Amino acid sequence: MVHALLSVVLAAAPAKAPLIAFEKYTLPNGLRVILSEDHKTPVVAVMVWYHVGAANEVPGKSGFAHLFEHMMFQGSKHRPGNETAFFGILQGAGATGVNGTTNFDRTNYFEVLPSNQVELGLWLESERLGFLLDAMDQQKLDIQREVVRNERRQTTENRPYGRAEVRLVELLFPKPHPYFGSVIGSHEDLQAASLEDVKAFFRTYYAPNNAVLTIVGDFKPADVKALVEKYFGSIPAVAPVAVPKVKAEPITSQKRETMTDNVQLSKVMVGVLVPPAYSNDDFFAIQLLCDVLAKGKSSRLYRELVYTQKVAQAVSADIETARLAGYAAVDATVAPGIAPEKAEGALDVQLQQLMDAPPTVAELDRAKRNRVANVLRRLERVGGFGGKADVLESGEFWMGDPGFIDTLVAKWDAVTPAQVQAVARKYFAKDERVVITVNPAPKTSSNP
Repeated sequence: MVHALLSVVLAAAPAKAPLIAFEKYTLPNGLRVILSEDHKTPVVAVMVWYHVGAANEVPGKSGFAHLFEHMMFQGSKHRPGNETAFFGILQGAGATGVNGTTNFDRTNYFEVLPSNQVELGLWLESERLGFLLDAMDQQKLDIQREVVRNERRQTTENRPYGRAEVRLVELLFPKPHPYFGSVIGSHEDLQAASLEDVKAFFRTYYAPNNAVLTIVGDFKPADVKALVEKYFGSIPAVAPVAVPKVKAEPITSQKRETMTDNVQLSKVMVGVLVPPAYSNDDFFAIQLLCDVLAKGKSSRLYRELVYTQKVAQAVSADIETARLAGYAAVDATVAPGIAPEKAEGALDVQLQQLMDAPPTVAELDRAKRNRVANVLRRLERVGGFGGKADVLESGEFWMGDPGFIDTLVAKWDAVTPAQVQAVARKYFAKDERVVITVNPAPKTSSNP
């Protein structure tokens, strides 16, 4: 089935038969709007991407973008209450998939509603864009600050290998690079944040000319355009927001660290710098290289390290999509009773083999099919995590083209085995790696 779908998709590309039909326009205040009709089910997805993330923060004020992922669910001028009231209104209207996410480069918010409730979604999104500060106070900041700090404990400090994942990024992007540290911020910076600091951050970045509104689903364009104008048209623009211009310093000699954590098994983590997201053909080749390495049980790392040599219990390889610089991480969770050095050696062998010889055509074709199949699965949903609205927003954010998915499929199809070998040599050399080994913390005996 996937073979047939892939053939159809590739035959249809590029622009004559887009995977997603859409309309894009811009309000006078700079808000970009993307509309895509989908009448298969009576639901509508509303999504807003703000072009602000951890990379926009300044030293001493980390975590502000993620803090607003929480603050934006609090009350606003015309919608009092807190996040409980926000979710209650939407759930009472039959909404699903209500959430928000933050990364280094952007923050987004979304909800999927019955099609007759699209006005509710637009009103709520306009409320937090245009009128959030009218209801923001010290108590709300204090509450959400503690929520975020507790989230940091749960997702980073107390999650297995969480601290090592942050440290890998820190070693890849040393200070003063804005990717240094964690998107969620530090306890110290969050504690020190004043109400005026937080409000100033909002005034700078949360504005219609720094946002994209996407609406996908069962609606009439004329009706929705009128609602967009009604709720968003009067919100004023702010001064243009500059994208940070920072380059990652190349790694010229391998960086190594060993850490301990409250885990049962050791883990070897290898990170390398790669091009920014979708910036050149190398990026697409590295995506497929990662899949050849560790996507599925037929991948090289699983077959060799897990199944044949039994030196690892789990493996992974992926590339991070980021605007200023990218990175790829290759991990091996070491099998019980195996020295981490042995697992790392086996991982090195597999990386070296890709440098010495290209992957087979069958391996690369399988990676391409998996990538396209994943895209097609995303298009089955109008919104939520990874749905059609997210695909359109991603294309607009990364490439200024909501229909970039067409080009994306064609880019993957064009990658050759020789290109995969070339990027393996170019970016995965031993002296350009960051390597972190995480070992179980010594067990402490307690007195009876």
